[in-house]
This record gives sequence, C-alpha cells and structure tokens, in this order.
Amino acid sequence: MSFDEGVIKFRPHWIKSNLADFALASEMNSWRKKLYDLKLIGAYEGDIGFGNISMRVGEGLEFLISGSGTGNDDWTGTQHYTKVIDFSLEKNSVTCVGPIVASSESLTHALLYAFDPKIKVVVHVHHRALWTSLVNKIPTTQAHISYGTVEMAMEVKRLFNETELKKTRLFAMAGHPDGLISFGSNFAEACQLYFDLL
Repeated sequence: MSFDEGVIKFRPHWIKSNLADFALASEMNSWRKKLYDLKLIGAYEGDIGFGNISMRVGEGLEFLISGSGTGNDDWTGTQHYTKVIDFSLEKNSVTCVGPIVASSESLTHALLYAFDPKIKVVVHVHHRALWTSLVNKIPTTQAHISYGTVEMAMEVKRLFNETELKKTRLFAMAGHPDGLISFGSNFAEACQLYFDLL
C-alpha cells in the first residue's frame, strides 16, 4: 500500500521512562492479542503497522495507548505502551511518558476521552471488508480528511455533535482506507462491535 500509514503527524513531546501502569497495560495486551489474531491490528507490506488501542487512566484525560509502529508486533509487553499526559489541538502536540512514543492516532483518542467521561477505551482497527461495508452507512469522516491530524480530531467532534455516533460507538474514516474506530466503557464493549460484524 502506498500511503502514509503509521506516520506521526502531531508534534510529539516524549518523556522516555519505564511504564508504571503494569496492570492496565496487561489488560490492554490481552485484548490487543484478540484483535491481532483476527487481523484487525497488524501490518501491511513493508512492516507498516496499523491499528492501536487505548485506555483511560483514572477519571481525568490521561490514557495509555499502544506505541507508534507496534501494529506489526505479534507479541507486546509493557514496553509497547505509553501514557499520554497532555495534548493540544492548537499546537498539534501530544505529550507522552513511557518507553515508546504514542501512536499516530493519539489526538483522535485524546479528543474522544475529552468528549465524554463515560468513554474508557478506544479501539482503532483496519479491515478492508468491514470498512467497505460500513463506510458512509455508519457515521463516517469526510474523505479529504487525513488520519492523525487536528482536522481528523475536529471531524470526530462534528460526528459526535451531528450524527448518531454517541449511540453507534463506531465510525469509519473515509480518508483512511480500512480504518474504523470504536469506543466504550470497557474493552469488551468496544471490541464486541467488531466481533459481531466479522
């Protein structure tokens, strides 16, 4: 595939350190493995990884997210996750603390957590058949908007305000081939949306 999959488009402020949230990362890892086994997270030719998952930490806006470029790893550990502690749409920046820089889709995850305190997890997958069957039939971002950008984050805000996204908890990304994002109060809820469609 000749597109810019996996490229970080925000300004990363990475504070390199060990990850302290071992229990949360372990829970995320078990769900990521299920998604990986179903090829919802993985890699295109050339080892270009796709897909990422995140989980809110506590009641604030901090969240753990899989690191950039980890989609092609069949096994992940705590070294593959990082904590986003701050973000700015105005500055197009994400600040993360951990052993790896945050995923390229971190701004979209961050904005979803900011929209609704009931959202505890966000799951971004790729699946050509699912995407083809769902694009423009469920809430869908506009085709000219690229992934991982401030524009994408604002487009998700538009979907939240103008469509049934709060109810469906799943949207397609028209300008990001194969890309789907779900969210929920836990991983079972967010992932089941995909499992039911496969």
